[in-house]
Amino acid sequence: MTLITAMTLLLATSGPFTFTPAAAESGIDFVHYNGATGRKYLVETMGGGVAWIDYDGDGLLDAYFVNGAPLPGSEQTTPPENRLYRNLGDGTFADVTLTAGVGDTGYGLGCGVADIDNDGDSDLFITNYGPNALYRNDGDGTFTDITGEAGVGHAGFSAGSAFADFDSDGFVDLFVANYVDLDLESRPECHQGGIRAYCRPEDYPATLDALYRNNGDGTFSDVSEAAGITKRGRGLGVVWSDFDGDGLADIYVANDRMANFLYRNRGDESFEEIGEVSGAAYNEHGYSESGMGVATGDFDGDGATDLFVTNYQAQTNTLYRNEGPLGFWDVTDRAGLGESSLLTLAWGAEFADLDNDGLLDLFVANGHLEPDIAAFEEVGEYRQTNQTYRNVGNGRLLDVSEDAGAGLAIARSSRGLAMGDVDNDGDMDALVGNIGEAPDLLRNDSNVGAAWIGITLVGVESSRDGIGARIDVTAGGRTQTRAIRSGGSYLSRSDPRALFGLGDADVVDELTVRWPSGVVDRLGKVAARSYIEIREGQ
Repeated sequence: MTLITAMTLLLATSGPFTFTPAAAESGIDFVHYNGATGRKYLVETMGGGVAWIDYDGDGLLDAYFVNGAPLPGSEQTTPPENRLYRNLGDGTFADVTLTAGVGDTGYGLGCGVADIDNDGDSDLFITNYGPNALYRNDGDGTFTDITGEAGVGHAGFSAGSAFADFDSDGFVDLFVANYVDLDLESRPECHQGGIRAYCRPEDYPATLDALYRNNGDGTFSDVSEAAGITKRGRGLGVVWSDFDGDGLADIYVANDRMANFLYRNRGDESFEEIGEVSGAAYNEHGYSESGMGVATGDFDGDGATDLFVTNYQAQTNTLYRNEGPLGFWDVTDRAGLGESSLLTLAWGAEFADLDNDGLLDLFVANGHLEPDIAAFEEVGEYRQTNQTYRNVGNGRLLDVSEDAGAGLAIARSSRGLAMGDVDNDGDMDALVGNIGEAPDLLRNDSNVGAAWIGITLVGVESSRDGIGARIDVTAGGRTQTRAIRSGGSYLSRSDPRALFGLGDADVVDELTVRWPSGVVDRLGKVAARSYIEIREGQ
């Protein structure tokens, strides 16, 4: 046994993750409905988005769940609602959907959250098969549907969504990834092994994504064509991030069964699609994959934002290391992520420091889309367990799912994943959306003695959420980086706060915030184990 192998085994077993199922006692009684009737409509397989949203501004993350709706042939005629649950602060939640007014009844897939009007509260965007919806938070526990006046009610097959201020005017803009052109009445009919099955994505026409510019008055303008968002794709996951460090928000789109897109922000309110030349369109063998979800984070601690894309079963998930500027290298196998993902169909994913040791780990939500998969494939299950990977340094992540507690032993057909500190105890818990089933709330009980610091940003010149800001924290001789972002994972929204694990360091030596406006704030000697608020320039 080599020294490196011995050290890796020691690290992998010295502090495994512990995720504890917490949904049963939480009061969350939501059950996802996908409207499946046996007719194999593709949309049945795609939903299950979830979101953490502090809708009432009390400092506690509330939970939002996106639901499906009846499809042709369904015996159910009354559509179920999306649901919002208020966090009561004691491990339980109360259903406030009716009073809040966010029970959208479209065929829902995903959701995005941002303060679109800079009034200090979180607004909510829903992607649907059919017209999308935008709810303005009125600041009194209620929302108003402003879809029509806002101009964002595109009726198609929308999937992922993400907000960022691409034109640096202080208001967040909206990108929507659209999937395929699907007509339920004239769809193809497909079979596999003599059994009726869902058709492949390439059996449907690709479609255009959409970029909406926030006009600052509660309305948006579709600027897709003018901005260069003109390539047809089968978009699912989408995320904004400054991948080249120029202070401008770029866009990455995970496409299903075709090349992924990377739109570089030129700084003149237009974008250049550079996925192929950047190395982030295909895997290392030059093949396009079945991009589902996307996670961003500095997994190797070099200060650059890396990309992780989830893919179909028998493909590996793909980790792209950011070599800068706007150059990516597929390091999936080198990082140890290849073989362990071949037997799963992955959707939501997030980087997070799950054990607060100062290194970004990885959580992946899995589940097949075909309930009858066992009838025509020798390998593969419909319900699959999710996965956690522990970052052991040196660019390596180890699959420790089997030693990560009862929460990682649950088998579902999972889709959406939102990570967040639901109990404000300084570690990242998991909210998982499941197709046709109740969601999972997994409490993180890992490494409870490790230090941490959480940061909430309040923009002044920048957008109120601070989306696009970069935070650098130095503690215990290590510098870590987080980018405040919207979007990512699969159809979901994670905790908007930045949470840093500090290991045994009780003090942050230096904390730097670089805002999208260009303002830089620096703090020194900040005590650990608390959430702090940083207001831009103050």
